[in-house]
Amino acid sequence: MRIVARKSLVEFWKAHPETKSSLARWYEVTASGNWSSLSDVVATFPRAKALGRDRVRFEVAGGNYRLIVAYRFDVKIAWVKFIGTHSEYDKVDATTISIF
Repeated sequence: MRIVARKSLVEFWKAHPETKSSLARWYEVTASGNWSSLSDVVATFPRAKALGRDRVRFEVAGGNYRLIVAYRFDVKIAWVKFIGTHSEYDKVDATTISIF
């Protein structure tokens, strides 16, 4: 998968070093992923949750942070839409947010 907004992940983990290992692992696994559906993503990341038809929410750093990613499986692209604390996540609409 091609990942859009990697720079945002790097900036986030620099500001929140406790997220680096989780985000770096997500990036590595996703970059080598060859998925065709949200269920494939959730099977790879069992603590992830499908949101609607194209998004997945991931728990980061033990659930203290949330990552929302939108997928286009036909063209193998993953767009980072949101990364933030659990409390910040609670204030957004995960199905529409796009801050990057």
